[in-house]
Amino acid sequence: MARRRRISPAGFPVHVIQRGNNRSNCFLSETDFIAYVKWLNVYAKKFNIHIHAWVLMTNHVHLLCTPQENNRGVSAMMQSIGRMYVRRFNAKYERTGTLWEGRFRSCVVDSEKYLMTVSRYIELNPVRAGLAKHPANYKWSSYHRNARGVHTSLCTEHPIYTSLGTDPEARQKSYRALFHDELSNKDIERIRTYSQIGKALGSEQFKTRLYEALGSESEGSPRI
Repeated sequence: MARRRRISPAGFPVHVIQRGNNRSNCFLSETDFIAYVKWLNVYAKKFNIHIHAWVLMTNHVHLLCTPQENNRGVSAMMQSIGRMYVRRFNAKYERTGTLWEGRFRSCVVDSEKYLMTVSRYIELNPVRAGLAKHPANYKWSSYHRNARGVHTSLCTEHPIYTSLGTDPEARQKSYRALFHDELSNKDIERIRTYSQIGKALGSEQFKTRLYEALGSESEGSPRI
């Protein structure tokens, strides 16, 4: 059976997960993290993808991003990053073969209902994994940009984030306040499940808007 084609509707945020093959480590040194961030920046711009939140763990990557054009931009971005990074990784560590666990996982996200929840989920990954007591203590994530205003050309503010305050300092303060409460187990499981199976994460009204944007009348949630 042919694989379902991934679709990237313009203006709809996407949660992307890319894992190391057999959950093996795909970042072994600081220079590995630096290289991945560099190519993420390059190819996000090339394919007109806005990155809102991200985290690089030792054996997987999470992104929250919005394509700005109706094309396969998210897939093209991930494929381009993967090619460049694997070539460098294999050469550096004198290895051959695959690094990533097949295709990346993803789901479209209802920005009004779930954007901030998914952003927190992504930036709290190091805390859940026991690598940091607080997201501020983990270097390789967008928390430093979203919550503390650390300058980076990688992240683009989503309108939902911008609405948190009238100026950057107010937005950062409001964003930090979101982390005072833990994510519920229900939200964590919902994000994990929907990203794994590729279903749109949102209300029925959101799914209707998504189907209209795709020009699809088929039942079920589209893949990205």
